[in-house]
Amino acid sequence: MINNSETRFLEGPRARWKEFRYALDVFVEFIRGFRTLHFVGPCVTVFGSARFDENNIHYQEARQLAAKVSTLGFTIMTGGGPGIMEAANRGAKDAGGASVACNIELPHEQRANPYLDKYVDFKYFFVRKTLLIKYSYAFIICAGGFGTLDEFFEALTLIQTGKIEQFPVVVFGSEYHHHIIEHVRMMVREKTISLKDPDLFLVTDSIDEAVEFIRNKTDGNFGLRLRPRILLGETAIP
Repeated sequence: MINNSETRFLEGPRARWKEFRYALDVFVEFIRGFRTLHFVGPCVTVFGSARFDENNIHYQEARQLAAKVSTLGFTIMTGGGPGIMEAANRGAKDAGGASVACNIELPHEQRANPYLDKYVDFKYFFVRKTLLIKYSYAFIICAGGFGTLDEFFEALTLIQTGKIEQFPVVVFGSEYHHHIIEHVRMMVREKTISLKDPDLFLVTDSIDEAVEFIRNKTDGNFGLRLRPRILLGETAIP
C-alpha cells in the first residue's frame, strides 16, 4: 500500500504537530537506511530507467558495465527496481560481487528486483536519493528518464558546490545523452556554469574506459584502496 504522507506534506503548511510527526517519520526512514546500509562497503551507484527489459541494448550494456565495476571491489548500488537498475544489480551478481539497493515505494513500476543481497524500502524520494549518494564513491548515469536526470544533476550540483567530494561521474551512452551534453555546453557559453564544470563528468560509450576512469579517480583517493577481483569470462547475455 502506498503512503501518501509526502503528497500531503508538499501541499503546504499544516498544523505544527502534523509537521513534527512527519519529521519523525522521515527520521525513522533515515535510521532504517543507516542500519541496513552501514556495512555494505564502498558503493558505485548506477542510475537509469526502470522501463527496459533484458533484450534492450541499454540493459545489456548496464549489466556488463556493472559486472566490470564490481570486479574493482565496489558494491553495486541502485534504486532497486527493474530495467537498468535490475541490469546493474544482475551484473554485480554475475561477477560474484555485492549488490544492494534503495527501493522506492510506488504504485507501479517499482518492485525490488531479484538480484539484491540487501535492500531497504523508502516512502520518500529525498531520503532515498540522499542515501544513494551517501554511500557512493562514483556514479554511473545510464539511459533514463526524469528521475535519472534528477539524480545526475543533483550529484553534479553537490560535487560542484563542494557538498560532497569530487567523486567520478560517468555518463554512459553518448548518443542517448547527446542533447543533455549540448545543453551543458550551452550553459558554458551562457556562463551559467564555469568552463571547468563539464570536466566533472566523463561521457563515454566504452565499458573499459568507464571502468578505468572510476578506478583512476578512486583508488588511493577518498580513503579507498581498491581490492580488484578477476571476472572469469564475459558476462553472459541471453
